[in-house]
Amino acid sequence: MNTYGKLVYFEFNRFIKLYLVLLVVTLVTQIAGVVITSNQYVSVAKKKMHEGVMSQATFVEEYEAMSMYQITENPWFMGPIACCITVMIIYAFLIWYRDWFGKNTFIYRLLMLPTSRLTILLAKASAIMVMVLGLVSFQLILLTVENKIMKLMVPKGLRMDLDLIEFIHSHGYLSILIPPSFMEFFLYYAIGFMALLILFTAILFERSYRLKGAIIGVCYSILAVILFKAPDLIEGLLDKRYFYPIEILFIECVVMVLIIIVSLLVSRKLLKDKITV
Repeated sequence: MNTYGKLVYFEFNRFIKLYLVLLVVTLVTQIAGVVITSNQYVSVAKKKMHEGVMSQATFVEEYEAMSMYQITENPWFMGPIACCITVMIIYAFLIWYRDWFGKNTFIYRLLMLPTSRLTILLAKASAIMVMVLGLVSFQLILLTVENKIMKLMVPKGLRMDLDLIEFIHSHGYLSILIPPSFMEFFLYYAIGFMALLILFTAILFERSYRLKGAIIGVCYSILAVILFKAPDLIEGLLDKRYFYPIEILFIECVVMVLIIIVSLLVSRKLLKDKITV
């Protein structure tokens, strides 16, 4: 366990500079977006009302009151989130290939550590999950700050104040990043962990068998996704409901656990017997 903790810290520390850049870019871009969007809205409102074209009530009725919905639906807000997601997906590959193709092929030093090779895989997966959860937590804090900034810039009569938690839970993609209940939170991020392990297994197939391994890895990934979504796919193809929603959830949870176990066992086998130092 001590070695596992050190490996997680080591992997996180290798990414810390780029991670901090992501945090700063997200902070600066989203705050700038709040300021610009709020300022534009207030400027338009003042112009319309000062020209006598419409009253405040008429303006709000025609243009809608300012709220966090306008803030979160503009590119200033969406851009950094998309950037963070893209970087984390790329890093899921880089966390392995950097060790093979980087200076001094660092993977061989890792594989020679006096610990189970599966610990190395779990440490890499855990480091990525910790970074993802860190980004989500940072975004939650930012939303609170952005909401306060919007309230400071937009007069009360021109804005619609929302309960931030209810807003997040009613929002499409934000409700996925920050689920409304612990059960959904656990389920969404367990699916993310499963997807990460599937990807790691595919990468190890490629590292073990090169081109043939890449094909095997792609096939393994496709098969895992098909198995996970099998209940939905069956009902979609047959155009008939065979399962209750709770039954589909239970089946997918069981399949998810099996895929995680199989991915770990296959990865352990590849690391132990196929990848040599």
